[in-house]
Amino acid sequence: MSGVRATLKARQQSLISSSSSLRCYAVPATLVKREADPQLNGYPQLPNVSRQTLPPKGWWDIQMRRNMGDTMHEEEELYSMWGPDAPNIPPSTALYHFSIAVLGFVGFGFLCKYALVPERPAIPREYPFDGLVKELGGLEANKQRTESLEDEE
Repeated sequence: MSGVRATLKARQQSLISSSSSLRCYAVPATLVKREADPQLNGYPQLPNVSRQTLPPKGWWDIQMRRNMGDTMHEEEELYSMWGPDAPNIPPSTALYHFSIAVLGFVGFGFLCKYALVPERPAIPREYPFDGLVKELGGLEANKQRTESLEDEE
């Protein structure tokens, strides 16, 4: 447990000393102190920090980024190395990049549909008198005949 706290303190000091850098770290904001959970019965409440955000070297277990005897977090399956990946960029930036990609694909689709399709070499035929309905036999002549059993015999 002391290894995690020392790492977090060192990270906070490095962030304070290098305030001119524009990097964003995936460290959650702890604005409100959590209430003690009565079901934990005095189990220490560790900070909600994913093991993926900790430095990769300097641990007894390098793969899981733990030291021997460290107290496990109450939600270890969520904050361990095998838990959900910690995002490298903020969700708003990821949404912005995704929307740019979608707009690019949609724009390319419209370009293919409207700009790259050639015009027709001729205009479609237009007939007078409602498209020669009367001259071609009217709408009644073009209707489908109903089937009957007498026609088949």
